[in-house]
Amino acid sequence: MRCITLADGLKQKGRRTRFVSRNLPDYLCSMLKEKKHEVAQLPSSVSNIASDDLKHSSWLECEQEQDAVDTANALGGETWDWIVVDHYALDHRWESMLRHVAKKVMVIDDLADRRHDCDVLLDQNLYVDMQGRYAGKVSANCKLLLGPQYALLRNEFGVLHKVVKPRIGDVKRILVFFGGVDADNYTGHAIEALSRLAIDKFHIDIVIGAQHPCRERIIELCSAYNFRCHVQTNQLAELMAAADLSIGAGGVASWERCCVGLPSIVFCLAENQRELIEDAAQLGLIYAPEVGEDLTYAIETHTLALVENSNLRNFMSRNGMDVVVGQGLSMVLMSLAIVDIEIKEATLADSENLFCWRNHPEIRKFSRDNSVLDWSDHQRWFFAVLEDPQRVLLIGRAPDGAPIGVVRFDMQNNEAEISIYLVPDKLTSGLGRSLLLSAEQWLAKSYPNISQIKAYILNKNKRSSMLFSRSDYQIESTLYSKSLHSND
Repeated sequence: MRCITLADGLKQKGRRTRFVSRNLPDYLCSMLKEKKHEVAQLPSSVSNIASDDLKHSSWLECEQEQDAVDTANALGGETWDWIVVDHYALDHRWESMLRHVAKKVMVIDDLADRRHDCDVLLDQNLYVDMQGRYAGKVSANCKLLLGPQYALLRNEFGVLHKVVKPRIGDVKRILVFFGGVDADNYTGHAIEALSRLAIDKFHIDIVIGAQHPCRERIIELCSAYNFRCHVQTNQLAELMAAADLSIGAGGVASWERCCVGLPSIVFCLAENQRELIEDAAQLGLIYAPEVGEDLTYAIETHTLALVENSNLRNFMSRNGMDVVVGQGLSMVLMSLAIVDIEIKEATLADSENLFCWRNHPEIRKFSRDNSVLDWSDHQRWFFAVLEDPQRVLLIGRAPDGAPIGVVRFDMQNNEAEISIYLVPDKLTSGLGRSLLLSAEQWLAKSYPNISQIKAYILNKNKRSSMLFSRSDYQIESTLYSKSLHSND
């Protein structure tokens, strides 16, 4: 689903997309085609055996070399801007072989158990040792997108994040969702466990996929217990936002729940999820209990524990919303240079607009000099900046030409100090990352000698601090200051 979310985002930006897969189920092919994505099915493997040295090599059903050849053929001899690969049985060998059909390669991974030849690597999960997981596994030039702030969530989660509140008070609604497949029927165990509680106290939503192996039985049980059953719903985000407690699996659903502040009891359905679930629990984002032989009893016991602990639920809710804000898709698209902001150097015609914006109270509040600027002083400053070869003043504009924000780079040797603000208009809210990345890309192209960007932020400017920290800027030092007032 993470690839579908990414492809949907690319399609919304007007990009052409093609899915390449082997033995993709018919219902998925139909869904992709309905979304206007191209689909290329690779031929069935003759040998059905992969003799590779990777842990998950059997998942590929053939040798990497053969799969690379088949994939190149499926791409029709064209040169694509990006290949996005999401497969645990593919590594740097496959990726290198596809370099001739794509300008750049992006890898989606969360195992960190093999080498990659890629330009961008996305691991949207959270681990205690996140920064060191890919050391020696990618090149120094690879851009790493690490952590659930990059989680590929659908747009509706970002929208809901802005309006939902951290959970407080009693539990009134419980949501059960163990993914679209749930081959071991964890959903059935959850239904049985919840039926033992005082179910008249709760509204219970059960969500399953259309391919669930026990679909009919689950529908029957929900009817018998007066639970509401949702099959292949497109309202999952709304159900999560409405619930007070969730019972489910790990994976991307964990970050969806965090985004809308939904406290969750998470069970491990696959071994490759175990580490990320344990680490997320350690960091206070989810509740991940140990499970013995009786799964139904475990669900019942730990659900009661969470229902009775409002402080823990509120703690998880706040933690989750702080970590996952629902902008991962746009951040990934920006890292692929898929942005809709045009960066141009300021001209004399922009002087009056900059004067008005710079004097706006919201802009002055976070400026080093927060006094109201005089027009003549502004003009002298503006002309000086335009004439200084070591300073660049940029305007970011939307596709319709509307100004979005202002960026200034003051350059010295191989470093550039950045100053950035959005046009004080509610319509520009949330575009800070897009403006920042667009300006970075402009600088890299126009001044290739610049190797480092620095930003100096006032302590009270929490919004800018968050913008730069979430854009992979590292804190290098802290400046302390004290005002001395004379008693004279």
